[in-house]
Amino acid sequence: MEGIILYQSRYGATKKYAQWISEETDLPCVETKRAKIADVQQCDTIVLGGGIYASGIAGLSFLKRHIGRLKGKKILVFCVGASPYDEKAFQEIVAHNMKDELAGIPCFYCRGAWDMDAMNVIDRNLCRMLRKAVAKKEPSGYEIWERALMEAGEERCDWTDKGRIGPILAELKK
Repeated sequence: MEGIILYQSRYGATKKYAQWISEETDLPCVETKRAKIADVQQCDTIVLGGGIYASGIAGLSFLKRHIGRLKGKKILVFCVGASPYDEKAFQEIVAHNMKDELAGIPCFYCRGAWDMDAMNVIDRNLCRMLRKAVAKKEPSGYEIWERALMEAGEERCDWTDKGRIGPILAELKK
């Protein structure tokens, strides 16, 4: 098999990006929880996408668990977050997640969506508590993610953009 797109999506934005990449490459999309390493091992190219939650990339545990069996494969990772792209913040995510055997794997950022109504109770309550804590700060000192959190509030926002997969597609063609 030529390749596969694995993804872990809690609220749909990562799945949307995975499907867009699939449409452009004809590679199948599979949720990480349904992926079988025996099938993934047959692929030359593996693209893994996951949402960013508490600085971690969802689904990355699949790669970490099986990286030894995927040596010599072309592997790419994309992560999806609600904040606008910020080079410093993105590099911190990469440094936090793409270390040890994952160091050097190309990683890309795609902006996702925000929908408090769609969130589970735990995520919704955590976001509300976080907003209360951030609201106590001076707005001029907000980090980019804090500004995005405060601007989104309770509104439904969708920042997904098919154009964000361009760099991923370019890397796949190398």
